[in-house]
Amino acid sequence: MVATPIGNLQDITLRALETLKTVDVVAAEDTRHTAQLLGHFGIQAKLSALHEHNERHAGQKLVELLQSGQSVALVSDAGTPGISDPGMLLVAMAQAAGVHVVPIPGANAAITALSAAGMDAPHFLFYGFLPPKAAQRRGGLETLSELPYCLVFYEAPHRVLDSVADLVSVLGETRTITFARELTKTFETIHTCLLGDALAWLENDPNQQRGEFVLLVEGAPVANERAISRDAQNTLEILLRDLPLKQAVKLAAEISGVKKNALYELALTLKPESP
Repeated sequence: MVATPIGNLQDITLRALETLKTVDVVAAEDTRHTAQLLGHFGIQAKLSALHEHNERHAGQKLVELLQSGQSVALVSDAGTPGISDPGMLLVAMAQAAGVHVVPIPGANAAITALSAAGMDAPHFLFYGFLPPKAAQRRGGLETLSELPYCLVFYEAPHRVLDSVADLVSVLGETRTITFARELTKTFETIHTCLLGDALAWLENDPNQQRGEFVLLVEGAPVANERAISRDAQNTLEILLRDLPLKQAVKLAAEISGVKKNALYELALTLKPESP
């Protein structure tokens, strides 16, 4: 599993280059695209197509090659194969056949975007591409709307306006969104604004609607001590003096009616050394 650049060809790793030079077969999502990458680095390799429409059939043939002792490198058009790209089925088939699978790490658009977004988000949920149909897309967003994690989406240029409109409709206007567009390429753009301002930003400059997108959306606000009444906090503090954290939280929730999750988060700040 060989990660390849998402834009700038200099981002390829030395290990990836060495692997692509030495394997018997390079399985590629688009052999024409991969041929250009290999040609840039002067690599001659036997190419085999493996994409979403033929992965099971082509994967079986590749597994047979692997079982015969040959080596195969799998690449996608850009980034890490299997991450919103073909590859996971081949990996599962290879593992089921007893073939050793080796990851060759490298570029990944989601992580690249997160590293440069400046979001205060210790936890994130990678969702990938939202459904193309509006009703399914909004339904998917509804299931994510209460999660307190940064939400990471991939989006194509021809759907970005519709998807952002649905983000505003379902998640509201007050969360922040970071657009990471054309990462590592000539027209790389990283722009953060409120969801309520996002459509206007896109529509004011059609150039900002071009290219591949990573969308990073602020998670739902989490419950904290400010959302808990002073009486509930006092109850929790008293119980924490003599009881283990989990038991104190359980009793405080029963007494105050406040949700256990909110009290648990508060308890961790009041008694961080507790198990």
